Amino acid sequence: MKLTLGFSPCPNDTFIFDGLVNNKIDTGDLEFDVVMDDVQTLNEMAISGKLHITKISYGTLPLILDQYVVLSSGSAVGNGVGPLLIAPFEIPIPAIKQCVIAIPGKHTTAHVLFSLAFPDATNKVFLRYDEIEDFVLSNKGSLDNIQSVKLGVIIHENRFTYREKGLIKVMDLGNFWETETKLPVPLGGIVANRKLPDDIKIKVQSLIRRSLEYSYANGKELSSFVKDNAQEMSPDVMQMHIDLYVNNFSIDLGKDGKNAVKKFLQVHSVINKIPVEEEKIFL
Repeated sequence: MKLTLGFSPCPNDTFIFDGLVNNKIDTGDLEFDVVMDDVQTLNEMAISGKLHITKISYGTLPLILDQYVVLSSGSAVGNGVGPLLIAPFEIPIPAIKQCVIAIPGKHTTAHVLFSLAFPDATNKVFLRYDEIEDFVLSNKGSLDNIQSVKLGVIIHENRFTYREKGLIKVMDLGNFWETETKLPVPLGGIVANRKLPDDIKIKVQSLIRRSLEYSYANGKELSSFVKDNAQEMSPDVMQMHIDLYVNNFSIDLGKDGKNAVKKFLQVHSVINKIPVEEEKIFL
């Protein structure tokens, strides 16, 4: 049986799926047709129901729960992993609601966490995650012209590079979430189309776990699959990326991971007025 499988070229995803898609583990009678793209594009594909298995931002999950169920393996959930709000210069927190904010996609965890922290900030633009640093760097505003000041919410490897470009952190939105909820930050997860037979979904869940365990067992040096898809990152940044976003929650969400996802969906529901039935979330 051939399944379409979507994930991003970011090191955390390629590290997780390397064994699965490159025949380094036995997948039995399952084959995978891989679609690699940024998470926002994968979110949109999931909304359209185009993929059997895919990585999604948890910010998109309420929009697709009628079509997909969350698998316990492959998630990006953790402490100290949330998006950062950055600026070109120091800016008072009360002034943020007047600024222009670039966010990496409307249906993303970053958008929900920003909305939780700054519910009155409505002047938003939605860009690819790798365009946001340049957006902030193009700033021509000032504290005297606050409505023209450009801020951005950054994710992925940009967490490690923004300082090099002279940008500053205004707030760690993940820390804000953790302080408010006492739970880890649920960034993204792997979902399976509900139309697939349950035994297939369970098998894929197990294969993702085995693939990650393979990478951990052989991860002293980054594989060519991770390096070739890392979009010009240095090896140090690739490794920091993996160390930050791949952890025990990626092997299995467990109770704390699932509670974090449930709480996130509750917050999402309040912000976006999309009801969620908790019993339909997980496989």
